[in-house]
Amino acid sequence: MPLYHHLGKIPPKRHTVFRKENGELYSEELVSTHGFSSVYSLVYHCYPPTIVKEIREPYDVAPKIAREKHLKHTSLRGFQVAPKEDYLDSRTPVLVNADLHISLAAPQKSMTDYFYKNSQADEVIFVHEGSGVLKTGYGELKFSYGDYLVVPRGVIYQIHFDTPENRLFIVESFEPIRTPKRYRNEFGQLMEHAPFCERDIRRPENLQTFDEKGDFEVKIKKQGLIYPYIYGSHPFDFVGWDGYHYPWAFSIHDFMPITGMLHQPPPVHQTFETNSFVLCSFCPRMYDYHPDSIPAPYNHSNVDSDEVLYYVDGDFMSRKSVERGQITLHPGGIPHGPHPGTVEKSIGQTRTEELAVMIDPFRPLMLTEEALLIEDQDYYSSWMS
Repeated sequence: MPLYHHLGKIPPKRHTVFRKENGELYSEELVSTHGFSSVYSLVYHCYPPTIVKEIREPYDVAPKIAREKHLKHTSLRGFQVAPKEDYLDSRTPVLVNADLHISLAAPQKSMTDYFYKNSQADEVIFVHEGSGVLKTGYGELKFSYGDYLVVPRGVIYQIHFDTPENRLFIVESFEPIRTPKRYRNEFGQLMEHAPFCERDIRRPENLQTFDEKGDFEVKIKKQGLIYPYIYGSHPFDFVGWDGYHYPWAFSIHDFMPITGMLHQPPPVHQTFETNSFVLCSFCPRMYDYHPDSIPAPYNHSNVDSDEVLYYVDGDFMSRKSVERGQITLHPGGIPHGPHPGTVEKSIGQTRTEELAVMIDPFRPLMLTEEALLIEDQDYYSSWMS
């Protein structure tokens, strides 16, 4: 959610002389989106960000599609994705289309030998297990369980973990991630009815300038390939910056659920949106307070979109059994709903402790080969009495 922010040293006016103590000029860089027509930041480097010493052979990381078309309720056991030491090697795409890629990751080691940039997609990294620091030239963002890390396309970053036990749910969006328009007034400020506010948004801090030359590997992702670039200056040589384009964090625990007298539909849980999908946060909340209300969700026919739910923690009264890290995919075209017996059981309950992330894409998702390895083959029959 773009808010104006700045860190470090910047000159009084843009595109003017800005010198180091030794008289040399700092190198100004405009980081812009949608050409020059959307959000941007101005960055001041110790050295030009164009010093490329070597470009190594790119390698393929594109998802391998197993089911391009399907019409079956599907469940994936996300925690069955095996941990791997390296962050990028650990990223395992499971559900994809032309608008977004959904991946699971269980990295064991921090990124210390290289840097990473997704040049084509914004990334939302949901931290299910683990803690640490997201490091960028813009500054640092500490993270822990329940955090959404929003990394706009083009931002070079490293992730440093506190322990080897980490579980991440990652969404790559090929369109900009933004907060829902209906939450914002004409000036861009979050309105009173929004389930979170600007106080909940964590922006980069602790900018450290790495005034270093040498060989620095930046792995750049574009069109399903990783291009290993060797730069001649440190990617975090920012002396200062200002603007609206930078990484930020928001905790799912700071989402304030909207409740009502009767069952509220999923849009009340919406957290992020694009033109191609929405992302919602299901959080602990009070149930409906009409004396005859049915807390369990009603049966629902997905006509225009698939529905993905990533189960984080807590009990889900509409499901017979749920595992942490489980992903359910209910494809558009067939109804889904509560499991047998759960509707009656929900009547009279006053509260839920569920925690989950939901994604509704507007175009069908495809399953990857990695997804089939963790699929619960019998999930579609779980509605049988």
